[in-house]
Amino acid sequence: MSTAEAADGAAAISDAEADLLFADLNDQPALVLAVSGGPDSTALMWLAARWRKRRRRGPKLIAVTVDHGLRPEARREAAAVKRLARQLGIAHRVLRWTGRKPTSGLQDKARAARYRLIAAAAARARASCIVTAHTIDDQAETVLFRLARGSGVSGLAGMARIRPLVMPSTGVFLVRPLLEVAKSRLVATLRAARIAAADDPSNRDPRFTRARLRALMPALEREGLDARGLARLARRVRRADAAIEFAVAAAASALADGAWPERGPIVFPAQDFAGLPAEIALRLLGRAIGWVGDEGPVELGKLEALADALAAALSHPVRFRRTLAGAMVTLGDGRIAIERAPARRRPRAKPLPRGRHAGKKARIRAQRQN
Repeated sequence: MSTAEAADGAAAISDAEADLLFADLNDQPALVLAVSGGPDSTALMWLAARWRKRRRRGPKLIAVTVDHGLRPEARREAAAVKRLARQLGIAHRVLRWTGRKPTSGLQDKARAARYRLIAAAAARARASCIVTAHTIDDQAETVLFRLARGSGVSGLAGMARIRPLVMPSTGVFLVRPLLEVAKSRLVATLRAARIAAADDPSNRDPRFTRARLRALMPALEREGLDARGLARLARRVRRADAAIEFAVAAAASALADGAWPERGPIVFPAQDFAGLPAEIALRLLGRAIGWVGDEGPVELGKLEALADALAAALSHPVRFRRTLAGAMVTLGDGRIAIERAPARRRPRAKPLPRGRHAGKKARIRAQRQN
């Protein structure tokens, strides 16, 4: 069933429902709405504008549209959003992702660029919240996407309604008020208001993983695995994930002596660490590596391999030393130490040959090596 067909039997979102969806945002000084011009984000802007007008006091609304420069229609779509924003009494900004576009990982890099641009707009507007139009359908796709990528428990928890935007900004939160709402209801809301929205063909482009997963949803629904079922799974996993994180924090407090130093060493008694449940030990190790390392996020697969090797070393006490993500993990003398890994040595450059026959000699050597 297409979204348009589903919308035929869906109910538009009422004013009372919208008041509940946006209730916790009422005290914000300003909200930045991420509006692409598609049906979901257009409905978000429409609902937010009506919600704001029903209040004597409330946040200033700023709609932001990012033109990624990937489709010729994008400029026209941004202009349509601007016209609608003006009718609704909302400020509007168009931001452009300029420069050379990547040939691989396009959607991921476009997403990162989009959040970077919107976060900068939020900082200029002194807004601490960026509001997006993610729906329960997006949540279902996210769970499937992460499952296909081999995600751990935290990934299968899906998207949270509110989360801090760690990169590229601090002090800014992503808020998804429509995360429990079906896309069909947003389409029905626009139909009732007689508002048109853009159609982005990339949402159906089979070159992209999410588009392929989206095409699978009707077949999964026939087997009972619909968007609500996947979203329910995400909620349950998120609940379990929060309990695990609580246990990891308790283990960190019990095993480490005082606050963790910035570069380490973070020291755990080996015997106590070995007695932790495997998932708690894995996350505690990852948290410590992320704390002292300087090479970015710790990849789950690599962390699991290191944790397995450490567990084997703990069961047959031997000295152990491994590096991961800029951190060094050492086992010895009854303790595990995690600290900043020493800087890697750069290979010494070979001296260039001298003399008038140097170029010829270098070519001969290169031919021999090949």
